[in-house]
Amino acid sequence: MRTLVAIPVYNEERTVQRVLAHVLQYADDVLVIDDGSTDRTVAMLPKLPVDVIRHARNRGYGHALIDAFAWAASHQYDWIITMDCDEQHEPQSIPAFLEAARQNSADVISGSRYVNLDDAEGAAPPDRRAINATITEEINARLGLRLTDAFCGFKAHRVDALRRLTLTENGYAFPMQFWTQVAAQGLRVQELPVKLIYTGAKRSFGAGLDDPERRLRHYRCVLNTEIGKWAKKLPPAAAGSDDAISPGQGSFTCPMP
Repeated sequence: MRTLVAIPVYNEERTVQRVLAHVLQYADDVLVIDDGSTDRTVAMLPKLPVDVIRHARNRGYGHALIDAFAWAASHQYDWIITMDCDEQHEPQSIPAFLEAARQNSADVISGSRYVNLDDAEGAAPPDRRAINATITEEINARLGLRLTDAFCGFKAHRVDALRRLTLTENGYAFPMQFWTQVAAQGLRVQELPVKLIYTGAKRSFGAGLDDPERRLRHYRCVLNTEIGKWAKKLPPAAAGSDDAISPGQGSFTCPMP
């Protein structure tokens, strides 16, 4: 089972060396997607035993993941594990994802920070936790999934299953498109408990999305639009929502705030 660990980074000079040194204890093949960093991350990466995709400018978290998936497919990996570089995902959890992948009972193994909170370190700001809970509930109700954490970026993906998805969402609304297509394509989903570590209270979502109300509206718009594109392959409950922002038809693109 050939597995790639892919890590998007953006201005992570404070953590990148520690995180990658730790990841390399558990993975032989590591890909870093540098999403237009302007700090010393750019100079650090060539010194490390990892492959690097470099964006000349910041293209967004979703774009970094889409590039990572394409790399995994073109280099014939069986699985790709994605994780963050801000020390909120523990590399020592990588073997648990590998073991779950070997069970061959899922196409997406998604980390959940909310299954076991006994050893949590820190807490998400109330608006982020509330948006996560709200969107997770809506995704479950509309797509027939049973997630407890729709936004965790620590995941293992079967590469052959990813080939069935058409992913284009560049920003932080990427999970809305991802989960809609996962449901539409009937991919098997399993959650895996991971430790909740929260150190990013000051992180910016950019493009006006730091405002919680605008961020929630944007996420709902992307979700509703994607559901409109895949309605024929989704449960009947997917179509109805009082929170629909866009018509969900044709080539509509949700405007940024």
